[in-house]
Amino acid sequence: MKSNDWDVAYEWKAVVLLALGFGLVGLDRWLIAPLFPSIMRDLHLTAQDVGNCIGILGLSWGIFAALMGGISDKIGRRKVLIPAIIVFSLLSGFSGLAGGLMSLLAVRALMGVAEGSFCPTSFAATADASHPKRRGFNLGLQQSGFALFGLALSPIIATQLLSVMSWRGVFALVSIPGLILGLLMFRVIREPQAAPKPVATTTARGNWRDVLKSRNIRVAMAALFCAMTGVFVLGAMLPLYLTEYLSLDTQHMGVVVSAIGFGGFIGQFGLPGLSDLVGRRVASIVGFAGTAVMLYLFRGLGAQPVELFAVLFVASFFTLGLVSLLSGPVATEAAPVGMLSTAIGVVVGAGEIFGGGVAPALAGFVATHFGIQNILWLPISAVLLGIGVSLLLEETAPAILRRRNIRAALELPAAGRPD
Repeated sequence: MKSNDWDVAYEWKAVVLLALGFGLVGLDRWLIAPLFPSIMRDLHLTAQDVGNCIGILGLSWGIFAALMGGISDKIGRRKVLIPAIIVFSLLSGFSGLAGGLMSLLAVRALMGVAEGSFCPTSFAATADASHPKRRGFNLGLQQSGFALFGLALSPIIATQLLSVMSWRGVFALVSIPGLILGLLMFRVIREPQAAPKPVATTTARGNWRDVLKSRNIRVAMAALFCAMTGVFVLGAMLPLYLTEYLSLDTQHMGVVVSAIGFGGFIGQFGLPGLSDLVGRRVASIVGFAGTAVMLYLFRGLGAQPVELFAVLFVASFFTLGLVSLLSGPVATEAAPVGMLSTAIGVVVGAGEIFGGGVAPALAGFVATHFGIQNILWLPISAVLLGIGVSLLLEETAPAILRRRNIRAALELPAAGRPD
């Protein structure tokens, strides 16, 4: 599609549908966390089992985000997006049929395959549909759907629905919107006119080698691991921390945990927006430092729902903002030409495998062997490491680079004048 004949109506339809789709990814992925106290009683699970259920989805998500990002660059977006949203919606409903740990693990692993395939492909489809002037805003809008639906609304939806139905019924009910959205996407989403073909001439091995040559891609992979450790350990274990250690009731727990999503929703606009002004590197350092301070304060609070919500809101603003910053502007500005989805998939895949896969399982081990009250040390340690990793980022924010070029141009004549 030519820039002088841009279809704005299609752009907004596509972006809204893709944002809702990524929101449902978040809802289906995180709905299980506030349901875990009920599931644990029925299926006789331990905290380690909870961490493994969250972790196995993250592992399969990460692997297939890396794989399918490159594949969608070759075969097109629709062939990945539409089957993926239908499959993960059906599998979310099947989670309610689990009769034990192994069947629950199997369903969640398959969900990770579908959701991991949807993630980088949907980011690339949003970029394809967006006018270059609105690309950053649209990518932020789409990613914020994950925080709003998955981490803000799902604890409230789950805990309120539990008062009128079983956890199995909750899973069945929330699978329906994804099937409807899949039909709408089939009718609306279209392929970019010139997207996949040039990439198909490059071998898969060449794609990976070219992407990994970029220093910022490698740094973003490590930094996203640190940020996602914060997000996923909190999302997986806070319901147990609040109910078992601080003895909050289910409804208050749901409201407090929703702060992760509400703070993250704003952060996914706010921190990348701040990075346009102060630079990607500075914003990343600020994000990790802010998260560390807030989590340390959170750990010192008792059963005070309002204070817990407020501190967790700010922590999540920074943490989810980092996820959006690292997988959005940092990854896209470092991507080789024609390999946008591949680059996003590599960064997201690494973050998911370690931050979304290994870290929750490790948190389950910590909770089982050292007590649920000690799980917060894991995300605190990860975000402190993230400060050091962020120092390695090379600045790519266009406004910062432009100011540097102007400053350099002004300094050259002065340097050339004799004293």
